[in-house]
Amino acid sequence: MKPTQYKARFAVSSLAAMIAAAAVPAMAQEEVEQAAPSVSSFSDALSEGDVTLGFRGRSEFVDSEGGSDVDLTSIKTRLTFSSASYQGLSLLLEMDDVTHVTEFEGGVGDPEGTEVNQALLIYKFADTSLKYGRQRILLDNQRFVGGVGFRQNEQTYDGFSVANTSLEDTSLFAARVRNVNRIFGEDSPLGDHTNDTYLLNAKYAGLPLGVLTGYAYLLDNKDAAAFSTDTYGARFAGNAGEFGYTVEYATQSSAANNPADYDADYLLAEGKLKLGQFTLSGGYELLGADGDKGQFITPLATLHKFQGWADKFLGGGTGNIPGGIEDVYMSLGTKLGNVKLAVNYHQLNSDDSSVSGMDRLGSEHGFLAATSLAGVNLSLKYSSFTADDYSTDTDKLWLTAAANF
Repeated sequence: MKPTQYKARFAVSSLAAMIAAAAVPAMAQEEVEQAAPSVSSFSDALSEGDVTLGFRGRSEFVDSEGGSDVDLTSIKTRLTFSSASYQGLSLLLEMDDVTHVTEFEGGVGDPEGTEVNQALLIYKFADTSLKYGRQRILLDNQRFVGGVGFRQNEQTYDGFSVANTSLEDTSLFAARVRNVNRIFGEDSPLGDHTNDTYLLNAKYAGLPLGVLTGYAYLLDNKDAAAFSTDTYGARFAGNAGEFGYTVEYATQSSAANNPADYDADYLLAEGKLKLGQFTLSGGYELLGADGDKGQFITPLATLHKFQGWADKFLGGGTGNIPGGIEDVYMSLGTKLGNVKLAVNYHQLNSDDSSVSGMDRLGSEHGFLAATSLAGVNLSLKYSSFTADDYSTDTDKLWLTAAANF
């Protein structure tokens, strides 16, 4: 590890500890007792906990030029137990089971399996929340750290996290992650990645024009060295009447055990305008490249949300390909009665054609219709990728029904 990278990681880990420790001396015992529910013991907290049962059925169809068609129907069953709180301490346990109704022949990221999705202790006092164990971590728009919640098997994180809102208009978050439970499931050699990763995110909402976020994501992946990176960035998002805007910049370098040696940039500029019952949005996103040395990657992201729903640019879980990706996109959404409708379009180009050997990668358009009927959430989602210089034409369709009890 480079000396500067070591110092940066030490600074982030120290700041994470300070966020947790600094709040403790300022906390009076009466604050803890006031925040705690009226249960007399932790066993009472367990007995008075809540249990929820959720189901999500999905049929996914994939038609790829030159490849085999895919038709998979699966059902996810989720059982969640949340205890009551005793003197600020509570417990959350969550089990997921994914079962295939039709024969699975690959081509869809929803493997069968039963596993612990979350298992953590939560301690809350004053304006601080501490979490230890397997947990969900969703930061900002999940472009860098997310849960891939669209897939049947969610991505969760084993580690320790702390969130604090003691400072006015300020939210602080820090986490140390020891393992990433990926969407491929525990039975897959790709399902778990051992990490020594630090995540830091600070948000300030006291500015008149929007919310400013700064972050440092220091990834040390012991099982996939190419995923080890140091990323530093800032994001600003706000609204002016019916117009919303977001700008974001980040810089990334290879770190820890990564055999590559590169520096690359990320850039986002996005606008959203509400026109009566319609919402029009558009933007430009760049995941840059450092020549043939490497490219900006986002291995912890919810990749399905970005660069089109067809998932043509997963890059082996990195979210990028050699030469980088420029994405110019727009979408239009509205609501008819109880039905939400949206259409979108992406034009994807290579950032450095001299590296990729490609210029126009391809384009994609998508359609989404979602509603709720008798407590059941229903959606139809479609994407069509038209290849130019990259990959092949691909159509995907998802039919989903979900309910919680």
